[in-house]
Amino acid sequence: MKKLILFSIILMSSFVMLSAQEGLKKFLYKGTIDKFPVTLYLQEDTSGCGPKFYHGMYKYDNLSKWLYLEISDDEESRLVMIEGGITGIISVKKIGETLKGFWISPDGSRKLNVNLKEVPTTNRVMKSYDDRYDEVNYEMNDC
Repeated sequence: MKKLILFSIILMSSFVMLSAQEGLKKFLYKGTIDKFPVTLYLQEDTSGCGPKFYHGMYKYDNLSKWLYLEISDDEESRLVMIEGGITGIISVKKIGETLKGFWISPDGSRKLNVNLKEVPTTNRVMKSYDDRYDEVNYEMNDC
């Protein structure tokens, strides 16, 4: 009887973990902020019964380290991404496979065009971004 209960618990927890992963979509975007090439990694979590949740990071290619993003959205496919430490804000509209909008400095004095396009990738390549996001998220949110 104990083995049956233990097996049931393991089976149920495996189902919960699998269900959570099924609702997680991952995207990789490349493009520019002003004239600077950038890469954006974005996770869209639809595993709950409520709204979508987003997580992400981006970097200026060959110029910066990964920057953690706190992300909110609305019903009109707009995303507002606030850089960790509030060093900038990215406001974009999702149109098909593209994100278009602006990067705005915290004081509002600078506004740069953002143009990003989703790029196809493999699970193997995306794994390296997943691992890096976990590190960036931990660095930003570790108590």
